Amino acid sequence: MNILVADKLDPAKVAGLEELGARIDLQPGLASEELPVAIKDAEILIVRSTKVTAETMEAASSLSLIIRAGAGTNTIDVACASRMGIYVCNCPGTNTDAVAELALAHLIAADRRVVAASRDMLNGKWRKKEYGNAAGLKGRTLGVIGLGAIGKGLARRAAALDMDVIAWSRSLTPDVAEKLGIGYCASPNEVASRADAISLHLAETPETKHMVNREFLASMKDGAILINTARGGVVDTEALKEAVREKGLRVGLDVFENEPAGGEAAFADTELAELVACTPHIGASTDQAADAVGDSVVQIVAAYKDSGMPLNPVNLRAKSSAVATLVVQHLNKVGVLAGVLDALRGHGINVEEMENTIFSGGESACCSLKLDKAPSKEVLSAIGTNENIIQLRVG
Repeated sequence: MNILVADKLDPAKVAGLEELGARIDLQPGLASEELPVAIKDAEILIVRSTKVTAETMEAASSLSLIIRAGAGTNTIDVACASRMGIYVCNCPGTNTDAVAELALAHLIAADRRVVAASRDMLNGKWRKKEYGNAAGLKGRTLGVIGLGAIGKGLARRAAALDMDVIAWSRSLTPDVAEKLGIGYCASPNEVASRADAISLHLAETPETKHMVNREFLASMKDGAILINTARGGVVDTEALKEAVREKGLRVGLDVFENEPAGGEAAFADTELAELVACTPHIGASTDQAADAVGDSVVQIVAAYKDSGMPLNPVNLRAKSSAVATLVVQHLNKVGVLAGVLDALRGHGINVEEMENTIFSGGESACCSLKLDKAPSKEVLSAIGTNENIIQLRVG
């Protein structure tokens, strides 16, 4: 396996990939626009924040797997990968604690205005009267929007601070909320109107793009706190600037619309930086998270090497369009399945999915084929003429 590692990866994890027999091309400083040239004959591409475009995929001669060393895959053209039959995998859950910790840090810093106070002191101003005025978090209501692993992680931490937690998530029901010990909200805007502080934990999709818009921000309480450690596109930046000025919102951001892709770059929106507390997309950047991500990357590659199927693929079709299943019990001999496939092809039947299981001793096997058309008696008869077929079953 030829693997191009286009972002930083722990040397111990690189060694783990080499132990799998992989040849590693380690280029952690690659920019997105350099990838189409660097990709060459790489079969596997590992990235963290580097964008993977259609141009990169089309320039690759052997690419079959892209691994995002993190959770979100919005920096990868997943639609193009799916068209080209390239797996896209991520490392879910590996950065849960790191991002939840930073969200909590932003939450406390927003309440106590740590960044603004520090900025004033850096400029020689001692303003104890101004900054010695904070509501505190105990007994206040935190609204969590997006209750995946990170959202739940923050909810647990907030509960330890004696905050009341309410939440909205597409999959959240009143019963589940009750079991988790949190309040249920029927919509994001209900969270906005009830919460003293809100933390966002959503993937960026067409449905969540600018979910935090003027209407949402208008629903928030004056002086409330808003934290975003998820994705920049979830928030309408221009609407946020207006709300900070008009409603006195206290805001902590780790992610931004159109943020730089690299580790070192200019940040253009200084107007926003003057209004809110900022960190440069470092939510997942802890040693603990990096170690967990690295382990996950090695596991994905190992599974792909052993079975041809990687762990955590994000671009598989959710539901098969197959209308029938053909189960073929057969002797484990060369050419048996080839004959089955030839018979199906001859009658215009496409195989949507296929799995072949070998029984103990290796003499027989059972193959399950999901088909786009139900096989006729004629097709079954043609397949059954092979003396190595034990039994056929259609479901």
